[in-house]
Amino acid sequence: MYSAIKIGGFSLSIAACLLIGLYIKDELSYDQSYPDTNRLYRLVEYYTHDGKVEKGDDYPAPISKALKSDFPEIEKSGRLMPNSLFYGAGSNELRRADQVENTHEEGFCYADQEWLDALKLPMVYGDRAKALAEPYTMVISKKKADKYFPNQNPVGKVMFLNNDQTKPFRIGGVMENPSTTSHLQYDFYLTLNGVEFYKGEQTNWNASNYPDYVLIKPGTNIAQLEQKITRDIEKNYILPALISISYKDAEKELQKLSFKLQPISDIHLYSYDVQDEFQHGDIRFIWLFGAVAGFILTIACINFVNLSTAKSANRAKEVGLRKVVGSTRTSLINQFLAESMLYSVISFSAGIVLAWMLLPYFNLLASKTLIMPWGALWFIPVILGAAFIVGIIAGIYPAFYLSSFMPASVLKGSISTGSKNSLLRNGLVVFQFTTSIILIISTFVIYNQMKFILNKDIGYNKDQVVMLQGTNTLGDNGVRNLKQDLMKLSSVKSVSISDYLPIEGTKRNGNTIYNEGKSKVELGVSTQFWIADDDYLKTFGIKLLEGKNFAAVGAPDRDPQGVIINQTMAQKLNLKHPIGKIITHGGDVMRIIGIMKDFNYESLRQPIGALCLFQGLSPSIVSVKVAGGDVHSTLEQISSIWKNLSPSQPIRYTFMDERYAHMYTDVQRQGSIFTSFAVLAIIIACLGLFALAAFMAEQRSKEIGIRKVLGASVQSITRLLSLDFVKLVAIAIVIASPIAWWAMNKWLEDFTYKVPISWWIFAIAGTISIIIALITVSFQSIKAAVANPIKALRSQ
Repeated sequence: MYSAIKIGGFSLSIAACLLIGLYIKDELSYDQSYPDTNRLYRLVEYYTHDGKVEKGDDYPAPISKALKSDFPEIEKSGRLMPNSLFYGAGSNELRRADQVENTHEEGFCYADQEWLDALKLPMVYGDRAKALAEPYTMVISKKKADKYFPNQNPVGKVMFLNNDQTKPFRIGGVMENPSTTSHLQYDFYLTLNGVEFYKGEQTNWNASNYPDYVLIKPGTNIAQLEQKITRDIEKNYILPALISISYKDAEKELQKLSFKLQPISDIHLYSYDVQDEFQHGDIRFIWLFGAVAGFILTIACINFVNLSTAKSANRAKEVGLRKVVGSTRTSLINQFLAESMLYSVISFSAGIVLAWMLLPYFNLLASKTLIMPWGALWFIPVILGAAFIVGIIAGIYPAFYLSSFMPASVLKGSISTGSKNSLLRNGLVVFQFTTSIILIISTFVIYNQMKFILNKDIGYNKDQVVMLQGTNTLGDNGVRNLKQDLMKLSSVKSVSISDYLPIEGTKRNGNTIYNEGKSKVELGVSTQFWIADDDYLKTFGIKLLEGKNFAAVGAPDRDPQGVIINQTMAQKLNLKHPIGKIITHGGDVMRIIGIMKDFNYESLRQPIGALCLFQGLSPSIVSVKVAGGDVHSTLEQISSIWKNLSPSQPIRYTFMDERYAHMYTDVQRQGSIFTSFAVLAIIIACLGLFALAAFMAEQRSKEIGIRKVLGASVQSITRLLSLDFVKLVAIAIVIASPIAWWAMNKWLEDFTYKVPISWWIFAIAGTISIIIALITVSFQSIKAAVANPIKALRSQ
């Protein structure tokens, strides 16, 4: 039993550690495959605002050429444009020029030819040096080439985006599929050559939309280059641009701004506080994962140490006899360490098999596609080395402890009960349960926060809203016809045309808004500037507090300058009575006609910002508010209308509440991971507790026998044996509670809106731990309590 528990606990922890190790290795391997990885950097802007440092990667269009021409340390400089606000980036309906059916595709991004040259993306077809050199060219991935042009070289072929035949994109090259360990998960790169998203955009230093990557010449001092970029770009370009628009306190504002060069290999893990367009990991989560793996392995090692020292009385005579017949302490230490390493090797073998079996579940849990690296040259040496090290660490204390027994004392029997009360052993049990309780509390807090997120009143109604996507291919008139046809359905309450929605993955447009006549004396308010129609508020259940809604197109009372702002924007503009007030953006003049109630249009990790709606058409998404009841029938009717209007394009739709929940998949994933680890830690700790309880019952068998002869009941003896372990768990609860409270408060700092950490979470976690401990030890306690005392006392 003891050997099975040692090996079982070890193998479980090793399986967990191996899976976590594969995860961490995968995360640390991001963006390492470029030929010049160590010389590739991304420019990151640091801006200090209200005592907080804000980081971003969006820059004005001309900055790339300025970097290349003004700084000899920079070999190449290239831009990306992943922002779906601009036509072509994000997602599109795509088709070959010689076919009629559209296919929805994600992963479009604009790029410079020089960006392609700097990263040296491997090509399958075409010349990388010319792939994006001409207007209306694009580079596609191999899997997309195989999808649209099977068994062909598609270089020179033409494709259309969103049925727009005025902009035929010619394929300039086919690249290898993006690596799963790259932050650049794009299958389509559209050239920036000849692109101007609005008049004067490519020379405008007052609009920032482009991430910029640079290839640094060998031997460059990065810190000095960062200082030069900050000084020269601000002085020569940004300051004159701000002065040209009479920006208030331009020089003072620039003192808050600096530029840093982020290694491309750091983008994935060290950009959790950078506002960008990329999906990336979090180095803090990697540290947390590593710590959890270490704790789980430590718990298993503690079981080994506990059981080895607890069984010392059983091996005392063996040690004594070996010493009497000539064994040295060194040979005994070697023997016990050899036993420990044998346990470790067996456990590692079982753990690897267990990890291989659990890998599909772990991939689902962590949203990965990890595989066991059976053929990797490093795998076997690392496993053997780890088995050796863990075996030494787990066995070194028992080896020195057991080999220290004196033969005379052992053979006289004075060590027969020497290991009943071990301060070290009790301390190790407390450590095991402290770790487990911290994980249990963390799991409760994460699930509580997730429940809060999904049920919080966010200021708009996301339920029963069907989002039809790719509707821009119908054209402006076609999408209006779609809305009219949908409104004729009895099961449809309202329909809105807008792709600016309060969920991630839809359009965003940040601008600075001023009170009338104040652009030269005030800093302005950073605002999200969204296009909406007259049914936007109704469709999403957004409350209008003052003023009026947008009038329908063509209505006599329609105000072409009218905008609706939220409460936060009114407060930031210091407008006590905002209805009718004039606000400006650049040369645009707008009149406030309505005030809407604040709603969370971004993640609950962020506070509600200023939001301004103006009437217009942004038609790639049509949102349909449907009545409850037979939703399936309603969807069939919607599909029928779509097919009549767009027979060559399959309908695509999602439900808004599902998209909202998807925004927090990382939180759900963390909850599942913590639950799994908490269960694993409890199992390993309970295995050790079970074996320890069995041993203590064995050690105290004579005491129990005497107590029974003197009249003790089964209940009192069970309580006596269980109480010692319950005390240890209670101590663990006291230690774990403040640690878990601190750790979870740090985790909740990422959320602007969060649940309080209530006392009942600690009470439940403590109660669960005590119940689990009681169940674990009660079997052995009851078994010892009901045993016949004659068996324990017959030799006395």
